[in-house]
Formats: sequence, C-alpha cells, structure tokens
Amino acid sequence: MTDDQVLLSHDSGGVRTLTLNRPERKNAINPQLWAELADALRATARDRDVRALVLTGAGGAFCSGADIGTPEQIHPRHKLLRLTEVALALHELAVPTIAKVAGVAVGAGWNLALGCDFVVATPESRFCQIFAKRGLSVDLGGSWLLPKLVGLQQAKRLVLLADTIDAEEAHRLGLVTWVQPEAEIDTFVTALAGRLAAGPPVALAQSKALLNDGANSTLREALANEARAQPGNFATTDAGEAYAAFAVKREPSFTGGWAVPGPVTDRSHRNEK
Repeated sequence: MTDDQVLLSHDSGGVRTLTLNRPERKNAINPQLWAELADALRATARDRDVRALVLTGAGGAFCSGADIGTPEQIHPRHKLLRLTEVALALHELAVPTIAKVAGVAVGAGWNLALGCDFVVATPESRFCQIFAKRGLSVDLGGSWLLPKLVGLQQAKRLVLLADTIDAEEAHRLGLVTWVQPEAEIDTFVTALAGRLAAGPPVALAQSKALLNDGANSTLREALANEARAQPGNFATTDAGEAYAAFAVKREPSFTGGWAVPGPVTDRSHRNEK
C-alpha cells in the first residue's frame, strides 16, 4: 500500500470490499477519492465475478463527508457532478450493497451509506446531516433518500436542524438495518455479504431494480414491471437449480447462467428450397 491509495479494494468469495482510506481525515472525500470511488463502482458494475459489495472506511470512521478543506479553483457545479456520478453509480449497481459503518457518518458520508441497500453500524456510530452547520444544502442524494426512508417530516428534522443521532435512533428510524457490537461487526458483515453473494445474481439484480423503481411507481406500473422481469429469471439456470435443490433438500448453487438455447445454425434444421 502506498500513501496515495485513498481507496482500497479487496475481493473474496464474490464479495468486493471498497475501503475509504483517508483515516487522518476520518475518510473525508477529496477530489481524488471522489474520482476513484466513481471509477471503482463503474468497474464493479462490469465485473461479473462480483456478487456483492461492501463499502466501509479505514481507521475507525466511515466517512466525515466531503473534504471542503481541499482548495480547488473550479466551478462548484463541476464539484457537484463528481457527487452525482458516485450517487448514481452506487444506486444503479445491480449487485447488493452493504455499508459497514463504524464511527462517524456525516453529511455526504452518511448519504453515501444510505445509498447502499443495507447499513450495518456499531453502537458507537454517530450520524449527522451536517450541511446546515456548514451553510450548505443537502447533497449526494439525501433530498431523495431521506424522505423515502423516514418520511418528509423526519427528513426535514434531520436536515434542517443537523442534529447528531446515535445508532439506536438511526435504527429506530429505519436508517440503519442492523446494529452490531464493534467486536462482531466484521464477522456479521462477512456472513451477510456471503449470503448475498450466494444468491441468484439475475433475480437479485431484478428485485433490487424493481424495488428501487417501485418507490416511484403506481401499483399498475409495478405489476407490469414485475411481469416483464420474471420471465428473465425463468430463462436462467438458477430457476431450475432452485427447484432441483428443493426436491432433494440441498442448498442451491446459483450462477446466473443463461438456460435458453442459442439460435440453430445447422442448415439441416432449416426448411430451405
């Protein structure tokens, strides 16, 4: 590892772990880290060997937000485009995502965690939509994520007052999925990521997209989307594998393989004059 490695990546058993690596700044995201994080998320989307993603921070903190102390002579709009790239790449990632939060998750750092499918925190974790205390408005998708997760009134409370809340309250509000003791969080997240990585990748990707889209759909639209998605699952080897495993009471082995035969190329099978 070199001193300028602001983002670490590690793969194991189909799980990719991305670690924000600026512990001296509580993993505040500087321009280099924004760019590397966007690139890493896009690379993950292209890598079929990755079946689940864990996002975490080094040195006992998750992320203290954007590093506003790094001077740059560029228009603020261009700075915000970096955040847009990261938020969209994370949201649109087909594989399940887990934020492993120890220590603080503040501002854009908290919204980065909320952009994941699951958030696992320790009792010592602290969360804050700190923007108002910095004279800024909410960003990194917080204006979209928070009302969906906690309702409009609680979202306004968290953003406009910029109160710091603990893991217990975040869990009660539905902003943390699980709270685990600090000594056990690594084991818990490893097991959770392993379960997700062992799941049927096509079906999980479709379900994740359906749930994301369903939050903004009518029931009729959601049902139509489900009807379009389900035949794609039957066209994978995973559907047959699930039934076969159930019949003999064993655990299925999912690969996401394509079960539909390709087009016939042998001319003897064609009716030609």
